[in-house]
Amino acid sequence: MFKGLEHTAIASPNPEALANWYVKHLGFHINYSYAGNFFVKAPNGAMLEIIPSEGEPIPPKMKDPGIRHLAILVDDFDQDFAKLKEQGVHFLGEPFNNQGNRLVFFSDGDGNIVHLIHRENPLP
Repeated sequence: MFKGLEHTAIASPNPEALANWYVKHLGFHINYSYAGNFFVKAPNGAMLEIIPSEGEPIPPKMKDPGIRHLAILVDDFDQDFAKLKEQGVHFLGEPFNNQGNRLVFFSDGDGNIVHLIHRENPLP
């Protein structure tokens, strides 16, 4: 039986540094590592595997084919946005509202697109 996503992988030129970025800025913790690969786990149990990359990085664009962003759910949008701003996180625009949701896009330590989201009503 299929149970759902266990983790999503991100290839990075420096997996340990990117793992620590998620720890420092988003409250994840490193819950497993091996041979230069790092699993980071969010407070809600979602996991990312950060693996060594090969080749030159290609800056992501919002609508390129493939996985485009990671969405980080927050309870207090303004507080968490202010915290990231104080930490010098690079935002790709200003916060905005969309269908009752509050969100803002930003880059992680490798330039991957991430966004904060607070939903007025959770998804079904």
